[in-house]
Amino acid sequence: MTDVKLAIIYYSATGTLHKMAQRLREAAEKVGAEVRLRQVAELAPPEAIASNAAWSQHFDTTKDEPRATADDVVWADAVLLGTPTRYGNVASQLKQFIDTLGPQWAQGLLANKAYAGFTASMTEHGGQESTLLALYNTIYHFGGVVVAPGYTDPLKFADGNPYGVSHVTGGSNDAPLTDVQYAALDHLARRVVTIGGKLRG
Repeated sequence: MTDVKLAIIYYSATGTLHKMAQRLREAAEKVGAEVRLRQVAELAPPEAIASNAAWSQHFDTTKDEPRATADDVVWADAVLLGTPTRYGNVASQLKQFIDTLGPQWAQGLLANKAYAGFTASMTEHGGQESTLLALYNTIYHFGGVVVAPGYTDPLKFADGNPYGVSHVTGGSNDAPLTDVQYAALDHLARRVVTIGGKLRG
């Protein structure tokens, strides 16, 4: 699997999804994948960003990192998509990027790839599963193959999310990732890279 191409495309407001994406990249590179790590563009107005210190700090820290383009998805054999939950749904920033992929979808360039998702919310029942399921509705339209982790490894009984990987950030929205999430992220990266390579043939 040393030549599998993986795109990790995500939106992160305060940094949790950014950290999850970085861990996925590390895990994928360890199994030999070529990885593109890409944020989608921020859509929120400056005053909204400035109203939250963590959001403002993360925006400033990552403002020069590469932004996702349609080519990143077309290039990839496998795609991991990350979004915080927004009322149990995909954040508008990631959704807007996905909505720009119509030309590539129409040409069949998004089909036959492995896709999976990762997310975070402040509370344990804050819409994590529904966010991932909503995200996967788009993948069906792409003709992509959803490669959810299921319970394909006993470690999934610790993190407890068969739809992807998720993290509870807590009431202060800053609870750190733990070994449980790291193990789940590593497993997801390995699984998506493996299946992406098989789909490519």
